[in-house]
Amino acid sequence: MVQAKTWSLTKHFDGFPKDSDFELKVEELPAPKDGEVLLEAVFLSVDPYMRPFSKVRMNEGDVMIGTQVAKVIQSNNPAFPVGSHVIGRCGWRTHTVCGGTDLIPIMPDWPQDVSLSLALGAIGMPGLTAVYGIEEVLGLQKGETLLVNAAAGAVGSVVGQIAKIKGCKVVGSAGSDAKVAFLKELGFDEAFNYKTVGSLEETLKKASPDGYDCFFENVGGPSSSVALQQMKNFGRIAVCGAISTYNDTTPQTGPFPHLTMIFKQLKMEGFMQSRWEHKHPETLKRLMGWLKEGKLQCREHITQGFEKMPAAFMGILKGENVGKAIVAI
Repeated sequence: MVQAKTWSLTKHFDGFPKDSDFELKVEELPAPKDGEVLLEAVFLSVDPYMRPFSKVRMNEGDVMIGTQVAKVIQSNNPAFPVGSHVIGRCGWRTHTVCGGTDLIPIMPDWPQDVSLSLALGAIGMPGLTAVYGIEEVLGLQKGETLLVNAAAGAVGSVVGQIAKIKGCKVVGSAGSDAKVAFLKELGFDEAFNYKTVGSLEETLKKASPDGYDCFFENVGGPSSSVALQQMKNFGRIAVCGAISTYNDTTPQTGPFPHLTMIFKQLKMEGFMQSRWEHKHPETLKRLMGWLKEGKLQCREHITQGFEKMPAAFMGILKGENVGKAIVAI
């Protein structure tokens, strides 16, 4: 029998999460049956989406949702031999017994000199989100100007780098001077700390006086309404997050620049990377290729220890991470 540690939701979040909203438990796991495997977590992903999804997809007492890279340590499923690694939606657990239905093998020929943690970051869901947002939703073209907020995060940092690979001008917004310096290291043309600028409107105008062809939206809230005012005619906006609203106790309403949307004939589309799941293998190969060629840099914010999962989660909601937030077991 194997003991598994789990983090459960004791109470739905009321505003910003608190330590008392989580409970660490230990449970005995049965041996895997035919077709099942026993997984041991190696890296756990920490993502902003866990905050809104916990409300709509979880009951109090459930194990917190989330994705992990895990090692197969026992197997009664020939598709997943002992010693292989998989990506699983196992939640905040150190060990899991499950069938192979929802498991994704790590991409073939994963280079030995590349950490498997990147399968949860730039060579995983955040990277896929960046590619599809740029190519499928925005249709970003060489020579265009892109604005991306939360630009030092797991998705935004990859978005900016891919846009540069495609020959575009990139302006990034982040929440600290250290993050702005990081964006400059990545090759962003312009970057600013939205917390310290005197006027967001003037800062956006200065960074790109002609306006913006595309906007990769990760934040939501009033600042995004200001950004929409700076869009060019027929501009396109890809919406994949709204982290500024996740801890609100009451939903935000306005202001929203409807007239700007109409007069500039803007196109706004929300999306999730799962829409293009059939393209994942080819897209992951492209991301890995950019990484190996030195065109894609991958910064990680790693927290050591399963016991620190709640602290790591609350940390990303405060903007403490630069790049992808990971908990290493």
